[in-house]
Amino acid sequence: MPALRNLLRSVLPDKLLNAYRENKKNKQRKLIREQEAAGTGASLEDLIHDLEQCGIQKGDSILVHSSFSKIGFVQGGPKTFVDALLSVIGPEGNLLMPSSPNPGYQLDYIRNLKAFDVANEPSKMGAITEYFRKLPGVKRSESPTEPVCCFGPDADWFTNGHLGELTPYTEKSPFARLAQANGKILYVGVTLDNAGTSLHVLEDAVPGFKYPVYFPEVFQTEIIRENGERVPVSVKVHNPEQSAKRKCDELLPLFEAKGVMHYATLGKAQTLVFDAAKMLEVMLAEYRANGVTMYTPAGAKH
Repeated sequence: MPALRNLLRSVLPDKLLNAYRENKKNKQRKLIREQEAAGTGASLEDLIHDLEQCGIQKGDSILVHSSFSKIGFVQGGPKTFVDALLSVIGPEGNLLMPSSPNPGYQLDYIRNLKAFDVANEPSKMGAITEYFRKLPGVKRSESPTEPVCCFGPDADWFTNGHLGELTPYTEKSPFARLAQANGKILYVGVTLDNAGTSLHVLEDAVPGFKYPVYFPEVFQTEIIRENGERVPVSVKVHNPEQSAKRKCDELLPLFEAKGVMHYATLGKAQTLVFDAAKMLEVMLAEYRANGVTMYTPAGAKH
């Protein structure tokens, strides 16, 4: 299935591809309306049950990528979903979500960015992430391209290393620190193909990574911190030519075979549950031994 999706993306004109995607969205919207009318949507209790079945436990640190519409109708909207997550991990757990203000290519975004306002710039990563971003007590990391929001006792540690990093997936980033904390990643209604941010940790962890994942130009912008302080930063962004070669979902069989992930269901959404530390461990080992990356999921010789 991932290979077929990649083939369709490569051969279909953008107009047809966008029409296909819009048709899928319309079908999902209709399904949600039908569930709402029938009173069959997911409740708080339903979501708590599903999260526990996913293997989420008290004290867990979890990074959640999500497509709210794929869950189906949720009574109470994004609030109910976030409440369920916080209920399951409890006060000792940490909840993280991506909150990038950019839904498209990083290169297009950074060329027009004068400053990133940490406190006020909305997340473009979906309705759940924007609701979560605005909750009292949520901390947001200070990366202009890949900021992450976190709530929990370790929120400062997860988010405070991002400021001033030339690339956003270094060992100081929330993505790498999640692996250091033996956290988990939930892909709710999305897959690595459209939410594979944590795969980039490999690229920043390996000196002299063999593919040109970053555009050669270094860009200058500013971070407007929550206290109003303006901090100049240098940043590199992904090279669109290399990004077009990603085959992220073709890594799923490897991750499943290595015990990195398992499939689950949350509401109506297919969900992937990843062990963040094992994910990075397997990526490093497979890259060094076989040249496996998101660009070469079968290895460098294929």
